[in-house]
Amino acid sequence: MNYLDILIPFAGGLGMFIYGMQIMAQGLENAAGNKLKSLLEVLTKNKLMGVLLGAVITAVIQSSSATTVMVVGFVNAGIMNLTQAMGVIMGANVGTTVTGWLVSSVEWAEFLSPAKIAPVAVIVGVVIMLTGKRRSSKEIASIIVGFGLLFIGISSMSTAVEPLKESEGFVNLFVTLGKNPFLGILAGALVTAVIQSSSASVGILQSLAAAGLVPFSAAIYIIMGQNIGTCVTAILSSLGAKKNAKSAALMHLLFNVIGTVIFSVFAIVYFQMVNPAAGVGTITQTQISTVHTFFNIATTVLLFPVSNWIVKLAKKIGHVDEKENDRSKILLDDRMLETPSIALQSVINETIRMGEIVRESIELAKDVLYTRKQDDIDQIRDDESTVDRLCAGITDYTIKLGSLQISEKEHQTTAHLLQVLSDIERISDYCENISEFAETLNEKKAEFSDVAVNNLRDMIDETVQCYEYALDAFKENSHEKALKVIEKETKVDNYEIDLRSSHMKRLARNECNTDAGVVFLDALVCVERISDHARNIAEEVLAG
Repeated sequence: MNYLDILIPFAGGLGMFIYGMQIMAQGLENAAGNKLKSLLEVLTKNKLMGVLLGAVITAVIQSSSATTVMVVGFVNAGIMNLTQAMGVIMGANVGTTVTGWLVSSVEWAEFLSPAKIAPVAVIVGVVIMLTGKRRSSKEIASIIVGFGLLFIGISSMSTAVEPLKESEGFVNLFVTLGKNPFLGILAGALVTAVIQSSSASVGILQSLAAAGLVPFSAAIYIIMGQNIGTCVTAILSSLGAKKNAKSAALMHLLFNVIGTVIFSVFAIVYFQMVNPAAGVGTITQTQISTVHTFFNIATTVLLFPVSNWIVKLAKKIGHVDEKENDRSKILLDDRMLETPSIALQSVINETIRMGEIVRESIELAKDVLYTRKQDDIDQIRDDESTVDRLCAGITDYTIKLGSLQISEKEHQTTAHLLQVLSDIERISDYCENISEFAETLNEKKAEFSDVAVNNLRDMIDETVQCYEYALDAFKENSHEKALKVIEKETKVDNYEIDLRSSHMKRLARNECNTDAGVVFLDALVCVERISDHARNIAEEVLAG
């Protein structure tokens, strides 16, 4: 038997299967981008919601490894704690079973046999891709073409291994894997670790099963090994990450190892003591999907009540002590770029967080010219340094995101975000300038006149409201609040003209201290510029 003639078509079929799975997943992700963004917002300490989230996202992106890598990124960025991560990891194990059911549908839905549907799916997808002008049409085409290629790949693999039924050595290999649980689990783990996809690994097993080569017991142990092997991607991803991110990857490994140990014991007892004959017969593709799904759901149900112990064990092994994050720490991670729609929502969240810090600075700046408290001056200066670091980091990340293959709408959103980031950062600069004016007044022991204080206070109050409306308009994507900003900004402009004119008259009449007068005019400029940048933010919302 020429094994090269088997290996080459099998490798080609595997490549087509993986490629089809990837482009189908990419099409699904692009089509569901907004849904994934909203799913991110339900991340709470409720682990059950995390399980559902993990299952849905994994079903969409067709890879539990990719979901877990993304979770490692979230934890590393501080967006998600380990308790939340545990829920998503459990859900990812459930969501990864979808691909197996797609493959086995050729058995339980005969009309979906590769010979019938795969070529039709590919040609229909290609026609839509060539003729469709809308982006949504191309995304649908990607899903259909990927679906067809996935089936052609699995069919090619099954056909390639058909001659192996005549190979006594190959048949005996699977018999040995069925009799020796450790070897079966090791084989599943190694194959999955090498190709870094449990979905593809299950697909290989199903192609072998379609050729009638896999005993039932061997399949059980291999499937459990595959769940351990899929942890390798996340573990590799966590190298170089912070301790808590490494613990997230470790939780995935612990969860799958514990589940494998528990069900291996049951399988060994059943196949070797209770019903040895059950493990000898060959397994079908549908039965593999059933076992894979049962194993992952049962493990999740069984370990869900004790998942906090797994979290504690992972933290203990990883020497992790989760503490409140330094707010200057950028809560973004390159691993999230694997799912651009979620990465984009994370950038929006970080931009809002930066905007909230500036909101606090404006509140301090509103009174610092009158109170001149050194603590407030120092706090504004510290906040400005924090905002500078955040702005630089978020901007770099947004540029990386914009260089990916994302939709036209997402490209527009990244462009708007870059402008909003710049405007928020400039507002922070002007707050720091105002705090410096307070220091100048202290140094020169200068005082504003009562009229100047009252006039400036009114203008600053309008400006603070202007920024608050702008930030809320950005957070809520509210056109109504954005229009309020424009109304307020016009009022601030008028204030600036009137106050400058009346102040020049007071200076001419020697009613104001000269040093205080210069600071007053500079303050007018800063306050008016803050309202200008708030208006810029509002206009980005209106243009979005």
